[in-house]
Amino acid sequence: MNLPNKLTLSRIILTIVIIILCLFPFYSLGFNFPKLNIGGIIVNSNYLIAGVIYIIAASTDFLDGKIARKNNLITDTGKMLDAIADKVLVNSVLVIFACSGFIPAIVPVIYIFRDEVVNSIKMDLGNKGKVVAAIKSGKIKTATMMIGLGLMFFYNLPFELINLKVADFLIYFALIMSVVSGVEYYLMWKKTK
Repeated sequence: MNLPNKLTLSRIILTIVIIILCLFPFYSLGFNFPKLNIGGIIVNSNYLIAGVIYIIAASTDFLDGKIARKNNLITDTGKMLDAIADKVLVNSVLVIFACSGFIPAIVPVIYIFRDEVVNSIKMDLGNKGKVVAAIKSGKIKTATMMIGLGLMFFYNLPFELINLKVADFLIYFALIMSVVSGVEYYLMWKKTK
């Protein structure tokens, strides 16, 4: 288990912490996270804490790849773990925000549906000995979604103070790029038939 793989694994562990912070009923244990008033916007402090952890987890996505490439530590296990860690982090957070009413439920449905279709395409091509690298639209989708979700943890602040819905825009743009990249993967797969 090299350093990049350890960083990737830490992303999965941090995701579990985020899920607990956002969804566990701490009130049933007699504990309530304080609510803060920031410029007239009421925010739950557990989301702010989860947001900091989310930023750390999302940063490991950049770091693990950079360290792996720099030190020639790229492995098949690392590639697989990285893809799983990305999906676990982003899909879990999308579901959390849908359950909490921050975004419509259709957003994680489309996003996760696309992921499953693309995973099936990659598995089919992999079974034929063809390695499918991440495509540009997929990378744009992931980066945009990660930034949008990060802002959502912080209630779109400071942009919310001037009524600029940056988090929403980034999440919906990423959703569009998700569909676009899904179609690109499908067309790539269709050419092999």
